[in-house]
Amino acid sequence: MLDALGMLAKSEYGNAGDLMGLDDVDNELLGYLNALDVVSRQKVLQKLNKRTVGSQGSRAEMEKFFAELPKTIKEGLLSGKLRLADTVVYTIKPINGAKTVKMMESQDVKEIGLRSLSQGRLPKNSALLVSGVVLLQGVAASLSTDDQKATVFDTIDHVGALSTGEFTLKANKKNIVDSISNYVFKTNEFHNVTKGYYKLANPRLIHDDVDIEWEIDLGTVNGIDPNMVLFGGLHGTITIP
Repeated sequence: MLDALGMLAKSEYGNAGDLMGLDDVDNELLGYLNALDVVSRQKVLQKLNKRTVGSQGSRAEMEKFFAELPKTIKEGLLSGKLRLADTVVYTIKPINGAKTVKMMESQDVKEIGLRSLSQGRLPKNSALLVSGVVLLQGVAASLSTDDQKATVFDTIDHVGALSTGEFTLKANKKNIVDSISNYVFKTNEFHNVTKGYYKLANPRLIHDDVDIEWEIDLGTVNGIDPNMVLFGGLHGTITIP
């Protein structure tokens, strides 16, 4: 316990007590606190009281989910073996005449410029807090892998069939986003927003041992170019070594 409290005192996270599962101060904990020097004890008490987190954006959102992280990831963050990092988990998929486009699938293989995950799952010992979603479209020279990678992407604003479609996002069969209109990705009129970016009002945590399912559903493919491909990104904070 003394070692853990020492790590807690040095932790960069304002609410590191959540990583240790310390919700209340009991008699046992008080005994360990009394064994610390005055400076270390004060630091630990400040962490337990969650006085000043100071983080912003998706990192601050991630810290609110510390209590839901697996034990191994909590220990890794507390010891410094793991840390938090910005990320955009991305994937490129052709529409290819389909009314339902599965952006992440179990047969996917990680490949630079095409997708950042294999099998639609996060790397082992990682957790992702999805803070926002990106959807863009572009017309490739052909549907070859290299041409898809070389596509210039833009918003869906002027592609009617995409704008009137819907999307769902699930992890472990549980909805993160349930059948929301793709209209939220129309950002041409919002000059202070990243193109095609939709900020989630209710961020959700994804663990490394579950399938991520992301589908784009279209009511029609009228007006869709045969070589149109979609870029999808899950923006947020992830744990890395």
